[in-house]
Amino acid sequence: MSNNLILIADDDDAIRIVIEKKLQRLGLSTKSTNNGEQLLEWIKQGLGDLVITDVIMPKTNGLELLPIISEERPNLPVIVISGQNTVVTAIKANNLGAYEYLPKPFDLDQLYSIVNKALNSKSNSNAKKNLRGNSEEDLPIVGRSPVMQEMYRVLAKVVSTDLTVMIRGESGTGKELVARALHDFSKRKDEAFIAVNMAAIPRELIESELFGHERGAFTGAESRGVGHFEQANGGTLFLDEIGDMPLEAQTRLLRVLQDGSFTPVGGRKLIHTDIRIVTATHRDLSEMISEGLFREDLYYRLNVIPIILPPLRERVEDIKLLVDHFLNINEKKGLGKKIMSNDAIEKLMNHDWPGNVRELENTIRRLVALHPEENINATSVEEQLNSFGKIPNFNPVGSLSASVEKNLSQYFDLHKNSFPPSGLYNRVIHEVERPLILKTLSLTNGNQIKASELLGLNRNTLRKKISYLDIQYKKSQKKNK
Repeated sequence: MSNNLILIADDDDAIRIVIEKKLQRLGLSTKSTNNGEQLLEWIKQGLGDLVITDVIMPKTNGLELLPIISEERPNLPVIVISGQNTVVTAIKANNLGAYEYLPKPFDLDQLYSIVNKALNSKSNSNAKKNLRGNSEEDLPIVGRSPVMQEMYRVLAKVVSTDLTVMIRGESGTGKELVARALHDFSKRKDEAFIAVNMAAIPRELIESELFGHERGAFTGAESRGVGHFEQANGGTLFLDEIGDMPLEAQTRLLRVLQDGSFTPVGGRKLIHTDIRIVTATHRDLSEMISEGLFREDLYYRLNVIPIILPPLRERVEDIKLLVDHFLNINEKKGLGKKIMSNDAIEKLMNHDWPGNVRELENTIRRLVALHPEENINATSVEEQLNSFGKIPNFNPVGSLSASVEKNLSQYFDLHKNSFPPSGLYNRVIHEVERPLILKTLSLTNGNQIKASELLGLNRNTLRKKISYLDIQYKKSQKKNK
């Protein structure tokens, strides 16, 4: 490697000097400039075996140089470094042919490792790729913290592939935004993006909603229904809360992933589908696998590329960026211009945020709507956090009733212009019975005698319901006390 010449372009003299010294100590020759035009001239002269370039430079943009470099010297690897640490920058760098993207500040040992790998690779992956001209406003994934930068790098590498991706993270971390980014910057961007929340669909209708049904397939099916797999053909199907998918639907999904085809409920005709599957969950699927609630083979099919979204409390340095982003959104909606004081930002950074980015967004919306002055101070923030930060102590029966009502509203919304299939009463009872029995069995560690006593059911009745509801429960190693 001692004969290799590394071309470095960065407007920051200090960064260039540090990179040069590191590479020279490791036996590499370097040539550097603060000018993108000078860099391009060297490349046209045939100089250099690898390029390290910043994005922002006088007169030129490093990203704009990538297709030119690719045209001049297709096998010349280019490493892009940038202080513009956004998901858009990462995806653009990857899609325009960068060998690797590194956000500033970066570890010099990591940079050398990438340089070494690039120089020893037989060919460069530089290639012109389709890129949609999205801006950060079009794709509001906001954050420049180290944990978000790592997520951006993974996302940028897989966005142009058809690999299945599983997005994991707590509720409110922005899993659907990442799924949309995977679609909007992919070759499927002009086709449908269908988002389906598995938790919002009644168990009895999941297969029909996903795979469609033929006329007469069940009571109330008066016409053919087109499922989400057929609607998303050519595009992306996002299955949110995949952990809530029942086992029988999991089996059918596995077959689709294996064969690329399915049959509607009550049908015989095989329908071929060409879609990308992206899933998301906040649940521990490994634990669900051990309890027999999620298929292990399906998990490995879906978890080809895992993307982990960190909770907001692990990236508090992003809170100011997020606040500014939400304030701008609310101003554009006509809610008025607001400015958050430094002590107010500090107050927000010290909050735990159990609801993550969604909770922060709602808090900012309330502050904008309810605070009459343009400047929002720490006192106003504290009042809002104290008012909404804790879950009210509702009556359990009332809370359960409200939850059921919410889910029923979502279900009826799925049938905007028609009535749901008949047999609704039995389906709803079925949906409530299963989690009730499952939780009771969990409480009694699978002891059906104790479970039947708690439920007030005859033991034989409980056994029949366990069989009918397809409840598979594995006892834990803990002994009942």
